Amino acid sequence: MSVLRHVLRPLRISAHRFRGFASVYQPDSLFSPLDEFPRRHIGPDDKESFYMLDRLGYKSMNAFIEDTIPSKIRIPTSAIDNVSIPALSESELHARAKALGAANKSFKSYIGTGYHCAVVPPVILRNITENPAWYTPYTPYQPEVAQGRLESLVNFQTMVMSLTSMDIANASLLDEATAAAEGMVMAFMQSGQKKKQFLVDSGVLPQTIAVLRTRAKGFGINLVIADVNVALQDESVKSQICGVLVQYPDVNGHISDYTSLADTVHAAGGLVVCATDLLALTMLKPPGEWGADIVLGNSARFGVPAGYGGPHGAFFAVREALKRKMPGRLVGRSRDATGKLAYRLALQTREQHIRREKATSNICTSQALLANMAAMYAVYHGPEGLKRIANKVHGFTQVFRTAVENMGYHATNSTFFDTITLDVSSATKNADAVHALSISEGINLRKIDEKHVGVTFDESVTPGELVQLINVFASAASTSPVALSDLKEPETISIPPYLQRTSQYLPHPVFNKHHSETEMMRYIHHLASKDIGLVHSMIPLGSCTMKLNSTSSMIPLTWPEFSSVHPFAPYEQVKGYHVVIQELEDDLAKITGFHATSLQPNSGAAGEYAGLSVIRAYHESRGERHRDVCLIPLSAHGTNPASAVMAGLKVVSVKVLADGNLDLVDLKTKAEKHKDSLAAFMITYPSTFGVFEDGVQDACKIIHENGGQVYLDGANLNAQVGLTNPAVCGGDVCHMNLHKTFAIPHGGGGPGVGPICVAEHLAPFLPSHPIMPESNEKAIEAVSAGPFGSSSIHLISWAYIKMLGGQGLIDSTKIALLNANYMAGRLAGHYSLKYKNANGRVAHELLIDLAEFDKAAGLKVTDFAKRLQDYGFHPPTCSWPISTCILIEPTESETLEEIDRFCDAMIQIRKEVEDIITGQQPKDNNLLKNAPHPASVITVSDSEWDRPYSRHTAAYPLPYLEEKKFWPTVSRIDDAYGDLNLICDCPSVEELAS
Repeated sequence: MSVLRHVLRPLRISAHRFRGFASVYQPDSLFSPLDEFPRRHIGPDDKESFYMLDRLGYKSMNAFIEDTIPSKIRIPTSAIDNVSIPALSESELHARAKALGAANKSFKSYIGTGYHCAVVPPVILRNITENPAWYTPYTPYQPEVAQGRLESLVNFQTMVMSLTSMDIANASLLDEATAAAEGMVMAFMQSGQKKKQFLVDSGVLPQTIAVLRTRAKGFGINLVIADVNVALQDESVKSQICGVLVQYPDVNGHISDYTSLADTVHAAGGLVVCATDLLALTMLKPPGEWGADIVLGNSARFGVPAGYGGPHGAFFAVREALKRKMPGRLVGRSRDATGKLAYRLALQTREQHIRREKATSNICTSQALLANMAAMYAVYHGPEGLKRIANKVHGFTQVFRTAVENMGYHATNSTFFDTITLDVSSATKNADAVHALSISEGINLRKIDEKHVGVTFDESVTPGELVQLINVFASAASTSPVALSDLKEPETISIPPYLQRTSQYLPHPVFNKHHSETEMMRYIHHLASKDIGLVHSMIPLGSCTMKLNSTSSMIPLTWPEFSSVHPFAPYEQVKGYHVVIQELEDDLAKITGFHATSLQPNSGAAGEYAGLSVIRAYHESRGERHRDVCLIPLSAHGTNPASAVMAGLKVVSVKVLADGNLDLVDLKTKAEKHKDSLAAFMITYPSTFGVFEDGVQDACKIIHENGGQVYLDGANLNAQVGLTNPAVCGGDVCHMNLHKTFAIPHGGGGPGVGPICVAEHLAPFLPSHPIMPESNEKAIEAVSAGPFGSSSIHLISWAYIKMLGGQGLIDSTKIALLNANYMAGRLAGHYSLKYKNANGRVAHELLIDLAEFDKAAGLKVTDFAKRLQDYGFHPPTCSWPISTCILIEPTESETLEEIDRFCDAMIQIRKEVEDIITGQQPKDNNLLKNAPHPASVITVSDSEWDRPYSRHTAAYPLPYLEEKKFWPTVSRIDDAYGDLNLICDCPSVEELAS
């Protein structure tokens, strides 16, 4: 047997062991799987890793790590080794995912309550949802290489504006509940923060009300939940309101005419916020026509699966006077250097890293991928197709009502679009009887109370399912079953004439020309061809961690066993989902060193807000509600101050030393000054300057000694996993960006997930939810609409962790650190590295200072960024955290060849800069100032080419570009023109004709 083992021993050394640079190399076993994930995820192979170490002057990985991470915060690798998190091969992961999916019972849902079983057109599912050219790009901060997504997001904005009849809409928010919270805060700020009462109609979705309660607390808003028509008859209520929120149609299906309500609220000086349904608005009088000021909702009905709660793209639209106060991203039209139409993010001064503690919203992301799916759904179906879908949904609802009322049931809402609330007491014993019968038939209804059930229809319901549903009620009422032939189509609609839509919607050409699958497929791929994604090259964005989003981890996402599950389905129907959720929570707790996890926050900024809200609740439980000061270093992530303000905290800034380290003296002084009111300290680690600071534990000790809690921003967790953790560093709570460290795709600007992990003493305060009655009584209320946030994409991070296993996670961190330091070494001598530790090492990212080139050559950071586009790369993070710098992060997924290609591009650009410095190229007309160079510029006639460099140098400055060239589709975009001429919808027929 030993001879046979020797003969069959593979010659290749195990990458999984070798990348850890263990002292004893263990060969692969014959029985080891061939599809191990770490060797596919981690870019550099063993030879390349040793080469990079040698270039840096190290003989071993351990020696390199010792010089990079302070020894005092290092943890033993056994903390998350392959015993605690065993690695599964890709095929083993898929088998396990299939088994867990099968544990989710496939029930037909009529629960409604803001969630529907959307039908995703296959052309969108295959060509957007499952297409890395759509899901791997970054937020479109570099618009010249993001024109496809930007055009699609303009389509989304136009769709929302047209259906709601509002003046302007943003490019999506996180979900309906948090969008409603943004609307409430807008109304509060519009009143000058003088009127603190916000009235919410009792017909608003329960998850929305829960999120409003949480958000209102931080701003000191008094939330009043009542029948708005009754409440507004009270003059004392009317005089104090800053705004009113109504649901149109409401949670029970009723449709009210809010015209007079809007007049009343406006007369009292308040804003009317309306939550609505885009499909219903194809038949209902739009809110913009009856006086709403802010209109919001969930666009998931337009082709985005329920996914056990998300991710879903919320929409948010306002009237003209409020457009500059609207939260979130806004895409507008502008022009490039040649006068060509181009899209860009407009009004970017609203970004939170600029406004900091003056911000009233911490929104810094959106749901771009989901918004694009919804927009494409409208493009594919067009106005006529949407109307057919709406007529079917409404018609099925009418047929159902007629049938069950003939059985003795009573519909409590006389007006409706897709939802009927039934009083079942007159036809059967109680709601439990109907509910039990529906469950036995594989159907989920909404049980409201002992007498009432709700039934909501969507486009997925078939005629056979309609008959099955009706016969559940027939059985409960002991009446004869019906057949499809017994049902008659309604002759009229059940919406009063004064509430019916009469205005046109979606007349724009883009919504009226791509209705065949051929044309739709071509349009989708045409837009994708305009955008840089990971399908083209590395995206070296510091603090954003644009790593591989593996196909293996993405595959379960679109399986119906996971994608079609309603978030309010009974627990016994979703046991597979809960295993995934529990295992992910447990693994994240192990990785961070903390006690418990909440997956509810659905963005990094939402995680910040949730974590700080937990800290506030903890202090209140101890009788220390007065603790309301939050210390935040000047080097912190930009959303940190905004999140603190939203949680009701006062921000006090802490200085940073010249070497980039936290000023511990200033921290101590301010902690002691505010010791009686100190609530929290927010710190990013490694710092946003790209360095592991030696004094992180000392900083946390200072805070604890003065009564505060430490919030550790986990955006840079990719430098920590398996080598250190936030708990060892001294934190009490941290958030993680699953769309960074744990490989959920950025989706062109969303989705994201920002779960929080907390120490044991904070665990009782983790967010609750209306459908989570087992939550601790100390828990804060909900921070997102879904009970587990964007549940379906948790599958991606779950799969990522399970396939890497503990050792694979550790190896990934080591290579991420190695890649960044190798890159810093290669660029040394060409560029100035801003910060490094005492051993000359950076963490997983490096900060390059370009300030010297402004004076010498008149060049700004933007000029370097735009020139990199000509080399086929998305630029690094620009002008942040320092305005003259770029922040570069290669991640562990990029090979040595790709890293060298990027370094070659940066070094060649430095040579181009030298030509400007020496006068060989003019300061105002050179390769960098004129970049990028789209094909339309390169191919102008000889008489039009007036630049002091060749076309070839502009387009092909390095040989690799001759073979593989990504062309920007527009020249440099004029930002100022776009803001001064704010147009945020797609061109009309008349505009295109002119």
